[in-house]
Amino acid sequence: MQKYEVKGTIYGFDNTKTIQIHKIDELFSTMQDVDNKDISFTIVNPYMLREYSFDMPSDVKILLEIHEESNVSAYNIVVVKSPMEDSTINFLAPIIINNDNHKIAQAILKEKNHTDLGISQSIKSFKTKGI
Repeated sequence: MQKYEVKGTIYGFDNTKTIQIHKIDELFSTMQDVDNKDISFTIVNPYMLREYSFDMPSDVKILLEIHEESNVSAYNIVVVKSPMEDSTINFLAPIIINNDNHKIAQAILKEKNHTDLGISQSIKSFKTKGI
């Protein structure tokens, strides 16, 4: 299983330095701290839910050594609630992966520059999209 080096900080989890991603299905995955198995995050592939594009912050590009030809993925953290439909997705703080060098970082997007994205959008708001 591929390990990814965390560059910068995954907010709220400052000590997480290496993670693995375990794919559950096309939408959901878990991101687990390699050094502390008690720390894991549920993440989603945003492109399965909506049109999703953003201006990648230059500091993230530098941290991850991203250039025009880089193979990059983005995920969003889910705050899991019961029932699952009440869970929320943070589209303003994507997890960015440079698949070429196996480095990962969290970007914090400015809401004023991405007014179509939300910090806490419920999964049930996407039910009409066949989820």
